[in-house]
Amino acid sequence: MEFNDDASLDTSQVQDARGSGGVGGRVALGGGGLGIVGVLIYFVLSQLGGVPANIPLSTGDVGAGQSVDNTDLQNECRTGRDANTKPDCARVAIINSIQAYWADEFARSGSTYQPADTTFFRGGVNTACGSASSDVGPFYCPADQGIYVDLTFFEELKTRFGAQGGTFAEAYVLAHEYGHHVQNLLGTSSRVGRETGPTSGSVRLELQADCYAGVWANHATTTAGPGGQPLIKNITQDDINRAVDVAERIGDDFIQENLGGGQVDESKFSHGSSAQREKWFLAGINTGQPTQCDTFAARDLG
Repeated sequence: MEFNDDASLDTSQVQDARGSGGVGGRVALGGGGLGIVGVLIYFVLSQLGGVPANIPLSTGDVGAGQSVDNTDLQNECRTGRDANTKPDCARVAIINSIQAYWADEFARSGSTYQPADTTFFRGGVNTACGSASSDVGPFYCPADQGIYVDLTFFEELKTRFGAQGGTFAEAYVLAHEYGHHVQNLLGTSSRVGRETGPTSGSVRLELQADCYAGVWANHATTTAGPGGQPLIKNITQDDINRAVDVAERIGDDFIQENLGGGQVDESKFSHGSSAQREKWFLAGINTGQPTQCDTFAARDLG
């Protein structure tokens, strides 16, 4: 994945709370966050669980006091050239591109996209959905329309899940969370209850977010960023393969079989199987059409 050297970056879309020392505490479940990994892994490992639809985060156990300081990002992340050499700047560029695409897509449909900030944190964070430790993995909080990422998660994908990783693999994760933001803006999230299972609303919501991530990726090299130029110069087949690799390794069945007790229980699926996640991400990237992401109408989820 390569960025255009002269494209401008907008660091205002990222809030950097890592320098505040974080907020302590343990992950607790239960309030509205939407995560790429899912609560399943919390029960399996007590590590790296996301927060699926309508299961809120705790409002306790984590103290207040984190602060935001974007000085380093503002000084270091100015152009695509910085994104090509500095991981944090690459993440800023990816977020800029994702939001620019959805702003354009909403405008084409006659509506207005509401931007969402991403907060980088370390250890723990307070949100309008409650407090969370880094154990929850990346998640979206509908209550404050914010995305929260402890960046150590991307290393955990490689060390614990065995993923290949890479910049575009991270882009898939970020684009998935912005897919949840799009669902929130469209009112889709409210259609989902707490049920689990291979065809449940929770699974359909997550698979749609995977598909939306693929749709953005299809348009990434032609979507103009803050300075009017496309931020992303090219995405290779190797990049796509790495994103698919992540999608497969965060499937409910892969987590249960390889990181849990070895038994797959489909009744506990909340995010979709590896095959389903791969199918819907590729459906998005191959078609580039959000209308092809209607997982709620699909009879065969894969």
